[in-house]
Amino acid sequence: MTPSMDRLSPLLERFRVQAQLFHEGPLCGITHFDARPGRAFLHVLRQGQMELRHPARSGLPRRQRLTEPTLIFYPQPWVHDFHNAPEDGSDFLCATVEFEGGGDHPLVRALPPLVVLPLHEVDGLGDALNLLFREAEQVRCGQRLVANRLFEVVLMQLLRWMIQHPQRLGLEVGLLCGLADPKLAAALVALHERPGEAWRVETMAELAHLSRSAFMTRFKAVLGESPAEYLTQWRLAIARQRLRQGEAIKRISDELGYANPSAFSRAFAQKVGASPRDWLSQQGA
Repeated sequence: MTPSMDRLSPLLERFRVQAQLFHEGPLCGITHFDARPGRAFLHVLRQGQMELRHPARSGLPRRQRLTEPTLIFYPQPWVHDFHNAPEDGSDFLCATVEFEGGGDHPLVRALPPLVVLPLHEVDGLGDALNLLFREAEQVRCGQRLVANRLFEVVLMQLLRWMIQHPQRLGLEVGLLCGLADPKLAAALVALHERPGEAWRVETMAELAHLSRSAFMTRFKAVLGESPAEYLTQWRLAIARQRLRQGEAIKRISDELGYANPSAFSRAFAQKVGASPRDWLSQQGA
């Protein structure tokens, strides 16, 4: 993997992410955060201590004590509570995060449901957070817009760290593991950048500097699916995004390399369980 390879931009240029600051300062007592479809959360514990709690049978830790500056990231909608003693209320920055496509966003599907990470573990995060804290504390022209963009910078740095350290998140298989793999990353970036190309396994293997059989074995072991299956899912994620944006089926099929709209519709229905038009009607409902 060359040092200049950008593994994140091809994903986020197609599926955008937006952050919106909604709280700056202390949180005392119990603070409840509802789950809402399509809404993620990114919290920064700047100082103090607190206890993070989740409902029973959520699959997340019932209680987790935080005692140092920490990032708390929920890529998916999860109910959670902050418990702070009033006499030593912790200091927070909180933002909602909107991933374009919600649960269809490739990174949302790849990330764990909760990331709790001490700030000192993420290289280079300090400068962005210092700017964010200063901007959030002072009311100036464009303050909220600047704070939102800085929160997005913090999120990008967090995502960059997660791509470099998937095992630290408990991930053994999936997209982040593939992007962290020095052999597979080149092929994945090419698929993300050029989904409509007539990809052959041999071409992908050449990009990874592996034989065909070694590439197939490694890809399945690291990503959890074959190259053809991954490419199909990537194309369909783009297709769902384009359908939501109102693009014509013919234009989508041409962009994604299908022979004609009928071939695209058959592939879509086979994987999604409904034709493109029926699926879009369901989304509207």
